[in-house]
Amino acid sequence: MKKIILTVLSILLLSACASNEPTHIALNPTLGAVSLHTNNDTAISFEMVDTRSKNFIVQFDQAPKPPRLVSASEPVRVQLDALFRAGMRKAGYVIDPAASKQVQFQLEYLLTDVTDNTMNYEAKTRLVINVKATNLRQEFTKSFSGNGYLKGAFSPDFATLELDINKLIDKLTTEILNDDELHQFLNN
Repeated sequence: MKKIILTVLSILLLSACASNEPTHIALNPTLGAVSLHTNNDTAISFEMVDTRSKNFIVQFDQAPKPPRLVSASEPVRVQLDALFRAGMRKAGYVIDPAASKQVQFQLEYLLTDVTDNTMNYEAKTRLVINVKATNLRQEFTKSFSGNGYLKGAFSPDFATLELDINKLIDKLTTEILNDDELHQFLNN
C-alpha cells in the first residue's frame, strides 16, 4: 500500500512540475568593452527598431506535440536600445535627436530553436542586427550576424538558454559598437 501511495505521489509531483512550464525568458545583455572612436563629441541621432516577424525568442520543438513558444520577459528592442545608446556614448558620441548624422540599429532576427528529445536537446541560436547610418550626403548599411549552439542531456533549463543568448547578444553588440567602418562613416 505504501508503494502505491508513494508511486501516485511521485507521478503527481512530476506532472505538476511538467505542467508548470515558464512562458517567458529573462534576458540581461551587458555592454562589453567599447573603445573611444571620436574625440570631437560627434552628434548623432539614434534609433533602435525591431523588424522581426515573430516576437518570441525561443521555440521548443517537441514532436509530436506542437512547438512551445517563449517570449522575452522585457521587450528585446528596449534592452538593445539601452545597450546601444550606452555603447555609442561610451564610444564618444553625443545623442541628439536633431543631429544630421543618423544611426539606426535594426533587430532583424533573434531565435533559439530547441529540439527537445527524451534523452537530450540541441539548441541553435541565430541573431542578426543591421546597422543603417546616414548623413547629409551618403548612406552606410552593414549586417552583423552570429550563431550559438548548445547540446546536452535531457531538457535545457532556462538559465542555460538565457546565458547562451546573452553571450551571443553581448558578443555581437560589442562587435557592432567597435566596427571601424561604422565609426569612419560617422566621423566624416
